Amino acid sequence: MPAAQTTELSVNAQAIFSTASRQYQKGQYTDALDQLNILMNINRDTKTFVLLAKVLLKLGFKPEAARAYQLAGEAGGSRSQDYLTEAMKLYFVNGHEDEALAIGLPLLEKAKTDPEIAFIIASIFLKRDQKEILGLFKAPLSTSANRHHQSLAFKLLTADVNDALDREAVANLFKTHPKNTTLRSAYLVYAREANDFAEVEKHSRDIDRALRLGEADILAAEAPYYHITWCGDERLNRIAGAQHRPFPAGLTEARRAMPHAWNDRIRIGYVSSDFWHDHATMKLLAAVLTAHDRSRFDITLFCHTSPNNVVRDDGSREKWGKIVSINDLSDDQAAEVIRSENIDILVDLKGHTLESRVNIFNQQTAPVQVSWLGFPGTTVNVDLDYIIGDPHVLPDGSEPHYYEKYCRLPDTYQPNDPLNRPLPQPLSRRQLGLPEEVFVFASFNANRKISLQTINLWIEILQQTPDSVLWLMCSRPDARANIIAKFKSAGLDTKRIIVCPKVLYQDHISRIPVADIGLDTYPYNGHTTTSEQLWAGLPVLTFKGTNFASRVSESLLNAIGVPELVAAGPEDYVREAVALYNNRDRIADYRKTLEENRFRMPLFDAERFCRHLEQGYEMMADRAKRGLVPDHIDVPALPARTGSFER
Repeated sequence: MPAAQTTELSVNAQAIFSTASRQYQKGQYTDALDQLNILMNINRDTKTFVLLAKVLLKLGFKPEAARAYQLAGEAGGSRSQDYLTEAMKLYFVNGHEDEALAIGLPLLEKAKTDPEIAFIIASIFLKRDQKEILGLFKAPLSTSANRHHQSLAFKLLTADVNDALDREAVANLFKTHPKNTTLRSAYLVYAREANDFAEVEKHSRDIDRALRLGEADILAAEAPYYHITWCGDERLNRIAGAQHRPFPAGLTEARRAMPHAWNDRIRIGYVSSDFWHDHATMKLLAAVLTAHDRSRFDITLFCHTSPNNVVRDDGSREKWGKIVSINDLSDDQAAEVIRSENIDILVDLKGHTLESRVNIFNQQTAPVQVSWLGFPGTTVNVDLDYIIGDPHVLPDGSEPHYYEKYCRLPDTYQPNDPLNRPLPQPLSRRQLGLPEEVFVFASFNANRKISLQTINLWIEILQQTPDSVLWLMCSRPDARANIIAKFKSAGLDTKRIIVCPKVLYQDHISRIPVADIGLDTYPYNGHTTTSEQLWAGLPVLTFKGTNFASRVSESLLNAIGVPELVAAGPEDYVREAVALYNNRDRIADYRKTLEENRFRMPLFDAERFCRHLEQGYEMMADRAKRGLVPDHIDVPALPARTGSFER
């Protein structure tokens, strides 16, 4: 084309563009569109596409406007990403998700700082259950001033308390909404997981003040499991989680009234994600499952264990019972499968813990539904008839704080496996990096159980026992640093705090007896951890608790025959720890008692435990068969053993 003709077209194009632009400014959108349609035959540059998009938007043609912005972005230039972003927004609001995503994915890097892009991509991925990269969007969404962005950021949070992106997002949201009690609860979960005692103490004052004023409803949004790591008041424990998914009124009565065919043998169903050899629950439960009397009971395990965890399944799991996988089923589908097995008594082994499927129990699944072992407290908003405990963890007077009726076993609620748990092998302090001559207090409880009250009690103990160290298990670097900083702030030499990592199970059992005394935590005692220490011959000091979670060690210490290690309260706990430090002969006596009682007393007697548990099930079934509503049950104790049940 001759240069003169090209120049003429360019001049004409500029004139048409100017006309269209003026018409747009005056609100003459139809006239502007006519001019732009002419211009598109002459010139298709970035500014033309942008003006076309604006005009189309004014005329209500949003999908066409999105396409125009997309063409503007694809034409290049310094603002190409801005135009592509506008195109993506328009495609998204008009329901053209594939087109929006096709534009958005190449903009992932920008999405890390642009909440608009992050919102669109994350919304689409969340809707499609594609969660692989959602973590990228938590930071931009949680720092946005847009409440829709903030709401989506909250939805993207996972149940993984070790997720640093989650903790950052919650901190951002809480900073924006400091009066929001739900966000405060979530923020404090992460603070407690990291033993950030300064933050915990700061916000605890506000919580305590609200509770004194009778504002207990601030706890309703708390996750029950994390709630009991800091609150030992069972009256308040009943409130935590109360606002989450209540089951319909009349559900319990309808379930109990459903026709049911009973059999000569009672059909027990256990529901859990923990049916794998290396899980802490199975280190307690395996021998009891194996000991069930198959002439009186049919045992079915409704297993939602992740396939990644069943790595040692050599067929030995079949000894525990018939295994029915519900891992890939919805709650409704799982309930239907369970009903098809005609289960008489369905037992939840998870409660309010990670990977729980408690909502299966809200589907009218079995005539008798029971909570046991997984969660140390009442299960909120779940249709359950009984909670299995013992007179220590479920004392008289605590009944009003439970939605369930008691089924109390006579010795302890906690089963143990004496058959598959290894005995400790000799180890020296030198091998473990511990000083030879000092007194070693130890706690192998999870670091989240080291509450502000607990660490303050330990500070008092260390201040009064100068020739001692505290041996803790903690794998989180941030938690380790915060714990050591807390002791340092109290004027203690940080060399007296010795932190060890998790190790293989046999190695863990073998290192336990190297300590002098185990120190329990409050308000969440050691559970499996306490029984492991007692099994290994280490005396554990606790004090009388105020809710289920804080009474567990008392139950275990009584069941092994050393109730003297249950102090009357926090002050007595400190006094008793100091007294044991000053009288090593008493510790030697306790060790001897633990050794003598390991295969004699009820704590590790799986066969005796199983007979008590089965009698509890029979008492539950008897009431249900007679059409009686559940009521509190106390299982009578079998005669004490006269000999050993040594394996």
